[in-house]
Amino acid sequence: MIAVAPTSDRFLEVAPLQLRDWFIGLLPQSLRWITSGLITVVAILAVFGLLFAYLTLAERKILGRVQNRPGPNRTGWFGLLQPFADGVKALTKEDVVPRDADQVLHYLAPVVLVALSLLGFAVLPFGRHLVPVELDAAVLYFFAAGAATELAVFMAGWASRNKYSLLAAMRALAQLISYELPLLLSFVPVVMLAGTLSTTEIVTAQGGWTGGWIPHWYVLTPWGFAGFVIFMIAALAESNRSPFDLPEAESELIAGHLTEYSGFKYALFFMAEYFGMCALSGMAVTLFLGGWQAPCAWLEFIPSYAWFAGKLLVLLLGFMWIRATLPRLRMDQLTRLAWKFLVPLALINLGTAAFWSLTAGWTGPLQLVRWAVALALVVTPFVVMGRRLTAGVAPRTYRYAAS
Repeated sequence: MIAVAPTSDRFLEVAPLQLRDWFIGLLPQSLRWITSGLITVVAILAVFGLLFAYLTLAERKILGRVQNRPGPNRTGWFGLLQPFADGVKALTKEDVVPRDADQVLHYLAPVVLVALSLLGFAVLPFGRHLVPVELDAAVLYFFAAGAATELAVFMAGWASRNKYSLLAAMRALAQLISYELPLLLSFVPVVMLAGTLSTTEIVTAQGGWTGGWIPHWYVLTPWGFAGFVIFMIAALAESNRSPFDLPEAESELIAGHLTEYSGFKYALFFMAEYFGMCALSGMAVTLFLGGWQAPCAWLEFIPSYAWFAGKLLVLLLGFMWIRATLPRLRMDQLTRLAWKFLVPLALINLGTAAFWSLTAGWTGPLQLVRWAVALALVVTPFVVMGRRLTAGVAPRTYRYAAS
């Protein structure tokens, strides 16, 4: 393991904090504490609001290329102003509310959903010194805030006074609750190995390199890789992304719990979806990909927040690639995948992580035994349960009419 020089004195690493402190220093003492909090909130809203705008553009361009079409390319240079045109259109469209709808809840549902989606960003360590709120139980806070979004989804369906919206909201709740369990179980091994619920300490526990170029990220262990895959599959379902986008399956339930929403309220639901996708990807980076840690010792000169941003963008591009590649699942397939496959795998992965922790002192040839046993504990249940999951269902045989 190679030790590197501390980076606290590097200009780019501390420049955001120095700029904030300089501005706060110009204000009276009584206003500094509230101004510091407001700067943090505004910075998160500005960065992720702009990221949301251009993620929609990037996704439309990627889907266009996959489908052999150009995508948005008229508004601005190469379509770069398309997100702003979409925003103006959403703001100026008429807000139609059903006569029998619950006016208060109908209005509050998208607002509550966006607010709850933003709460998760508060505990993500975006850089070595960029942690909005330091909590000892940051991971529990993150998932508690994320689970509360289910209330806003039900509010939207109930307040619409539309049977299709209500049924779709209940189906969305079934999906979110089903995948909440594997999502939570997938991070338990990380907490067990790191010995903490603090996101900053989890990132610190993944610091260092073997030989200067192999990082100690949890994803590079058998149990960590399995946990990362389970986490990302559950994150797809929790953020209503393809192939788990059944709550908004237009071909089956019109527009799901969004049927009676229009204008900017409709846009807020999609903003919350992208915020949730960004928050879950940021937590995956924190738990499994070393957070803001550099992949190699000789790349430590790059600011830590740049590494976090790079890893986050890679995961977000993965979400888009999956949407362009995989078809939508049926509801029975979706629930069967969660309860009969992901949950058992996550529970077995707890045992794998426990074995990995208890054998941390093994050296020499025993290290090979350790890796072999851990890999067997990961691969064998995956193969066995995967075969049982598809028994009698796949592979399908297609027959074509004779010409």
